[in-house]
Amino acid sequence: MNNNATMLPEWANQSAIQLTWPHKGTDWRDYLDDICATYVEMADAITRYEQLLIVSPEPEDVKMMLSKRLTKCQMDNVVFHKCPTNDTWARDHGFITLGNNGTYSLLDFCFNGWGNKFKAELDNAINLSLYENRVIEGNYVDHNNFVLEGGSIESDGHGTIFTTSQCLLAPNRNQPLTREEIAQQLRNMLHAERIIWIDHGHLDGDDTDGHIDTLVRITPDDTLLYIGCDDKDDSHYDDLKQMEEQLKTFRTAEGKPYRLLRLPMPAAIYDDGDRLPATYANYVILNGAVIYPTYNQPDKDAEAESVIRTAFPGRDIIGIDSRTVIRQHGSLHCCTMQLYSRINKKQ
Repeated sequence: MNNNATMLPEWANQSAIQLTWPHKGTDWRDYLDDICATYVEMADAITRYEQLLIVSPEPEDVKMMLSKRLTKCQMDNVVFHKCPTNDTWARDHGFITLGNNGTYSLLDFCFNGWGNKFKAELDNAINLSLYENRVIEGNYVDHNNFVLEGGSIESDGHGTIFTTSQCLLAPNRNQPLTREEIAQQLRNMLHAERIIWIDHGHLDGDDTDGHIDTLVRITPDDTLLYIGCDDKDDSHYDDLKQMEEQLKTFRTAEGKPYRLLRLPMPAAIYDDGDRLPATYANYVILNGAVIYPTYNQPDKDAEAESVIRTAFPGRDIIGIDSRTVIRQHGSLHCCTMQLYSRINKKQ
């Protein structure tokens, strides 16, 4: 592995976005048409800016869906890989990439269904299948002795990794390692200089034990986007207020405070009496655009768009209704993983 490589920030130039497509064998089965419609909308947005890698056990069915919406030019941007899957959360089973001067290391960590909550053996095998079938190029690095999900870490591209103690110290991840031992593992494997731990923040209905990509996102120019809550009667209020106060104490590697941009908290959304983890922090950065989740809450959707636009001037900001996605307790960023090394269309 190139020792000068670092974990690339999401806004670095990408080769593709990966989607692992829903099918009737997943937990989406009861509203499969609705979630596939959302995925088609994501595919439509992504293929206007870059390549799209689709992993599915039924690629011909997916190809038929997309051909009804995408232009020929967009379809030419799609690469299909046939592979068995348990579920669809590419953010957490996808490769984590280190890069340096056009050389890429593809880090394959263990995905165990967020601490053995769900079956994940098929999803955990996707990366090796992609590599062995030469769908993606790069230096394969096997870290399957360590549990790490892409949604649990954020990189500024300059050696600082942000994460949450709630997730990385959660049961059935990497015990009996201590916090400092986990931090040292991250520094070694991600070639990081600093690990910044966020100790507060939780969304009701979250299966991930507090992934950072639902709470705080690092963006260019030492800027942190984070969710805030103004409703003192909301169950999230106290914890998010403590998170906000902690963010104010963080400093860059140069010792300067981070620029903080506050995203609104969506009004509570419920499914069968259970609150769903709706968040505007779960946006996806593309080459030249950002797609962000909306929740049919016009005022808050518009406020979130404005904040994201402030962080990403010059990029198109595209809203996608995510009310179906959050029924399985994730949102748009959870569904995707950005890739940087070459994607081969014909294997």
